Amino acid sequence: MGSEHIRRWESGALAHAVTDPFGQGPVPWLRGSETYFDDTGHVVPWYVDPAPPPLPSQANGARIPAPRTSSPRSADDVHRQIKGFTSAGAVAPGEAIDFHITVDPPQEFSVDVYRIGHYGGDGAFKITTSPRLPGIVQPAPLTADRTVSCHHWWLSWRLPIPSYWSVGAYVAVLTTADGYRSHVPFTVRDTRPADLLLLLPDVTWQAYNLYPEDGHTGASLYHAWDADGRLLGEAEAATTVSFDRPYAGAGLPLHVGHAYDFIRWAERYGYDLAYADARDLHAGRVDPTRYRGLVFPGHDEYWSTPMRRTVDLAREHGTSLVFLSANTMYWQVELGPSPSGVPDRLLTCRKRRGPGKPALWREIDRPEQETIGIQYAGRVPEPHPLVVRNADHWLWESTGAHERDELPGMVAGEADRYFPRARLPEHLNRILLSHSPYRDSEGALRHQETSLYRAPSGALVFASGTFAWSPALDRPGHVDSRIQQATANLLDRICKRD
Repeated sequence: MGSEHIRRWESGALAHAVTDPFGQGPVPWLRGSETYFDDTGHVVPWYVDPAPPPLPSQANGARIPAPRTSSPRSADDVHRQIKGFTSAGAVAPGEAIDFHITVDPPQEFSVDVYRIGHYGGDGAFKITTSPRLPGIVQPAPLTADRTVSCHHWWLSWRLPIPSYWSVGAYVAVLTTADGYRSHVPFTVRDTRPADLLLLLPDVTWQAYNLYPEDGHTGASLYHAWDADGRLLGEAEAATTVSFDRPYAGAGLPLHVGHAYDFIRWAERYGYDLAYADARDLHAGRVDPTRYRGLVFPGHDEYWSTPMRRTVDLAREHGTSLVFLSANTMYWQVELGPSPSGVPDRLLTCRKRRGPGKPALWREIDRPEQETIGIQYAGRVPEPHPLVVRNADHWLWESTGAHERDELPGMVAGEADRYFPRARLPEHLNRILLSHSPYRDSEGALRHQETSLYRAPSGALVFASGTFAWSPALDRPGHVDSRIQQATANLLDRICKRD
């Protein structure tokens, strides 16, 4: 990691930095520059608090009390100063959402609810604040075969969603009386028609959730801990994870910033957006044929059979698909009920372990390319340029991009490409809009591609083939005006049904 700064709120940063070089993205209340390097320059594990500096002494040797920190401090998974989760990922106006929150030591806390959007560049807007609420120490998480669940936590607060609230991505900011803070994301959805339906990848977010990151209890579909507090890999990770638990670290999912980047940009330019999450798609709570396009704004790696079936049917109906990341639709998963019977609260992916069918879509003769047009090729250790191809295509119109132009840093994190031996979807026409060489972690030369095809129904299906596309829309330090214009060209055609 060199001298790279590791922020506490980048949950799992040491484990996953190579797959998401963009972190969480700018959120107004996450402004800290907290690092995890001790005085010798060594990286300190993110679940261990560095020792506090000694207090200064008065002349008579008495200690001077340390001043109280005025700015909120990020809660962690070791001390669980304040952590929480919701009873549902998405709710509609007129419904209520339940919060289950632990506070240690017990004290009052409050909840500020923000809606993510452009808001003049602020990135979010405070919608409401709870009354002061009594906090309790909830029971320790339950574990079984590495599955961690807090479904037995008591209800802490019920938030009715007024009918006048706008649909969108929301974040509840939990703050204790003594100044510790954590976060809980949720979605407000509606069934009204709109031009574009934005689908937040909560299934993939949960797959990466290592809560609690305490050095011994937490587990995700990627990692778990051994008895000595060392982080284990996929072979020892969980095969089932629960939505009934907080997100690790400061409470925001690892890849959430990709979605927030798209939201800020799209709302700035007035696109007509509806919102839902992946479990809504899985459970049939949204009818995707009511929209001109479905937008998948971030890392969306884990898909159930109902999710894919619904999206394929939407495309056949004429609904366009926009995939703004890479490594989409890679693992096949199942969603099951919680121990108390609440549906879709357990996520299972066997990967390559144990009995049962293979878990990669391409291993069951359903390559993701058959829907998306390209598919996952591998990780990109260092950012590389995206090399423009077919610059005379309408996607690149008014961008100023020319053939073989290089867009710096636009191939990053993970990359997709066309696989000649994998089946393509039925199409009226198809084009590749980039061809970008990069070197993998072994030094081998590989390439990334961006894809667009038109289905027989008339639907357009676009796949960026890189993690860097959404951050280029509205991430300070990553914005690329050519990507902004290309995305506008695409969405404008979809909204007009061109």
